[in-house]
Amino acid sequence: MNDTVLWYAIRGAGIVSLVLLTGVVVLGVVSVMRWQTASWPRFLTTGFHRNLALATLIFLATHVVTAVVDPFTALGWEAAIVPFSSAYHRFWLGLGVVAIYLLLAVVVTSVLRPLFGHRAWRTVHWLAYLMWPVALTHSIGTGTDPRFAWMLAIVAVCVGSVLGAVIWRIRRAAPMAWRQIPAASR
Repeated sequence: MNDTVLWYAIRGAGIVSLVLLTGVVVLGVVSVMRWQTASWPRFLTTGFHRNLALATLIFLATHVVTAVVDPFTALGWEAAIVPFSSAYHRFWLGLGVVAIYLLLAVVVTSVLRPLFGHRAWRTVHWLAYLMWPVALTHSIGTGTDPRFAWMLAIVAVCVGSVLGAVIWRIRRAAPMAWRQIPAASR
């Protein structure tokens, strides 16, 4: 495969992974709130969240494999598996590896959710809130594209989307708040 094709595949798959991962995090926040409308039932949010997560994994795998086989970076599999072991952008690539491990923990517990139980699954799922900024930082620090306005716009939309969803979640009443009896009427 041509080195130029690999270079664009690495960048493209990385950017698409970031955008999809952002969508997964936003949908995760929305699904926790049990948000729905007549035209968008809650099961659509949950299903879309799962399918988007699967698409993210496919693009992420493409990003990692193309980065490993790219002769320019000469990463090798060790750099893709062992955090902070690469000679090429050691810190930034290490963050990417850490993000992958956090994501894998979320994926494994999701796939094996019946074995772990809801409480353990949910606890591990909170790693997504750590994993997303680590992945975002990896993309900003490792990539060559953050110097371009179009990439800065993508990063701004990703950050704005996640922050907006989290703020919406914090400001909105708990999903089961309607079941609670107000303290004054007890």
